[in-house]
Amino acid sequence: MNYKQNEKILQLTDKTLIIGVDIAKQKHVARAQDFRGVQIGKPLYFENALEGFQRFTYWIDELASQHTKSNMIIGMEPTGHYWLPLAYWLMEKGLKVVVVNPAHVKKSKELDDNSPTKNDVKDARVISRLIQDGRYSEPHLPEGIYADLREGMNMYDQLMKDLQAVQGRVHQWIDRYFPEYPTVFANWEGPSSLQILKMGLFPDEIAGTDEMTILAEIRKKVTRGVGLKK
Repeated sequence: MNYKQNEKILQLTDKTLIIGVDIAKQKHVARAQDFRGVQIGKPLYFENALEGFQRFTYWIDELASQHTKSNMIIGMEPTGHYWLPLAYWLMEKGLKVVVVNPAHVKKSKELDDNSPTKNDVKDARVISRLIQDGRYSEPHLPEGIYADLREGMNMYDQLMKDLQAVQGRVHQWIDRYFPEYPTVFANWEGPSSLQILKMGLFPDEIAGTDEMTILAEIRKKVTRGVGLKK
């Protein structure tokens, strides 16, 4: 156990309400406990929408009032993107949001019932126990223009991956059906080459096509530097 983990544990007092949230696409599940691990209240199921978030914060306030808790810490797994709306909502309300490692959740499931099976209520309980042990981190969620920049970079990275996948498929098709193609066009992504590929012809069909027809097709995109000799 390192110093930072000790520091996190010491931040939890008898006035702290620890809440674990199991995140899903449409409906989340929350469990609450105190700093010793004693469960508080019943599990709450709430929708991944504004009305659900409002029910969740009302539930937190009720538990805090009933059990005289003044500090709240809410944890969840940062899997996918479904956790982001809830995390932003809670942070706007001034509540402390932390994340736990999904691998730790998976490994810790057997502690309570010796079973590794998945269960929404059980997962929420495991998350709250990990927070109790100081096994969490605080996420950095950018806002404003910084959030836009991060989203833009994520979209750019995804588009580049999609582009590389498409380019790989085109290379495979050319290698399989037209291995001589690179001897004619050094770059298959050039405008003349793309226009030929759009014709959708196999090598034997290209060989049987009139030169003027091919030239006319190319000149739809390229008007200079391409003649019958080429």
